[in-house]
Amino acid sequence: MRADADALPPELVEGLGVTAAHPVSGGDIAESFRLETADGPLFLKTRADVMGGLFEREAAGLRALRAAGAVAVPEVIRAEPSGLVLEWIDVGRRSPSSDATLGPELAALHRVTGPHFGGLDDVPTGYLGSQPMDLTPTVSWPEFFVDRRVRPLTRRAIELGRLDPSAASHVERAAGRASELCGPPEPPGLLHGDLWAGNRLVDRTGRNVLIDPAVYWGHREVDLAMMRLFGGFGPDTFATYDEAFPLADGWAQRIEWYQLPPLLVHAILFGGSYGRSAMAVLVRS
Repeated sequence: MRADADALPPELVEGLGVTAAHPVSGGDIAESFRLETADGPLFLKTRADVMGGLFEREAAGLRALRAAGAVAVPEVIRAEPSGLVLEWIDVGRRSPSSDATLGPELAALHRVTGPHFGGLDDVPTGYLGSQPMDLTPTVSWPEFFVDRRVRPLTRRAIELGRLDPSAASHVERAAGRASELCGPPEPPGLLHGDLWAGNRLVDRTGRNVLIDPAVYWGHREVDLAMMRLFGGFGPDTFATYDEAFPLADGWAQRIEWYQLPPLLVHAILFGGSYGRSAMAVLVRS
């Protein structure tokens, strides 16, 4: 199927010499296209109803990950409120070798540390999927995780009827144990922030490429927990990660606690079993 390139936002395609645009799959919150140009293909994503800062935050995250140099990410060609134009990635197939390589690449990314827990800059709002997230910095990781993630997402899910109101009392009880639940203190690491299997590509050379980040300074176990939520990462990834950057004792027991924000986001968006899963985590916390 061919799209009319002239129908795409002009600020995204102007000057790129686009000769054709083809719709491609690219997530739930944006329309995605392969742009044909004289210099090779490009990837464009856009949405008709502009969400303030959505694409600018993604571009900032991609640039931060790229600057870290630990794992490949697409180059940002153009970033506007209406969308992004990125380097095109020719997708190949995941293999045991690419899984084993990903572990130390992520370890190197997480070794990049920042001055606080929270956003990369002074912009106070980011996104997890389509949900706005407070990135206001804190010195304490448990404070950031509970006050910027768990409490507001739980409140939003209750207000939408996606979560039983009793969840609020479970959150307050868990908040009293946040230091224990969050594990041993670690410095703020550079996180992808939304690392499910669909946001990791393997190109035709076998290189791992990360896309669609929700980058912030946080606890590295958040990325690993997200990777375990929906599957898609082989055991070699976790084994080689732990070899390169050993995890603190008890990290496997903290996985479900750190899966709580994405479960709450999915509950807000889709309800059903996601709300029940989030509630079960809160009850056990």
